Amino acid sequence: MQLKDKAAIVTGAASGFGEAIARRYAAEGANVVCADLNDQLGRKVADEIGGAYVHADVADRDDVKAMVGMAVDRYGRLDTMVNNAGITHVNRPMLEVGEEEFDRIFAVNVKAIYLAALEIVPLMREQGGGCIINTASTAGLRPRPGLTWYNASKGAAITMTKSMAAELGPDNIRVNAICPVAGDTPLLPSFLGANTRAAFEATVPLGRLCTSEDVAKAALWLASDEASFITGVAFPVDGGRGV
Repeated sequence: MQLKDKAAIVTGAASGFGEAIARRYAAEGANVVCADLNDQLGRKVADEIGGAYVHADVADRDDVKAMVGMAVDRYGRLDTMVNNAGITHVNRPMLEVGEEEFDRIFAVNVKAIYLAALEIVPLMREQGGGCIINTASTAGLRPRPGLTWYNASKGAAITMTKSMAAELGPDNIRVNAICPVAGDTPLLPSFLGANTRAAFEATVPLGRLCTSEDVAKAALWLASDEASFITGVAFPVDGGRGV
């Protein structure tokens, strides 16, 4: 088991990429705290993997503090923090996205990484190291029209990842980002907008969308000792679309 007895938090764990990551971590021996706003599905995932569930808005400082506190109270430490929760706007012209929607996207996709760092970096420094994984997107590496503000939020997440890795390296804290292409998650219809799935798949050299398992496998490797010398990476899980 690659993560035996390690403790991890996975945000957005009720569905999609987060659910798959939480399940894969638990299968590899990790103690997992599943965080989400969807209590019904989040508790279901946590119960099925033998983990813990916490209701958490990742853009709220008090919720983030309680989330990290639960992990420490239950497991005594935190080895891996997966900042996976994310939202988008529907694929449409940039000027049609309202200010309130813009603010919420940056709160969830960007500010949440900052809020998590405030709580987990001191903890990881004290325990001698740790691993932070941020779910970014190919949208932050190769942006396209229609998702401008979402693209920008994921670009910020990638830059934050690289800067955090450089600053936290001396503390033995590794920070990496996973950059999936669009996948079969609840956000897919918003990403596609008026485009068809077949048309989008045609832009991917390997001919399909990303699966949640693709992302979970990448997240497992980045959290494992096999990746102990890997930090500051924006890791594409995209079937070659970024080429």
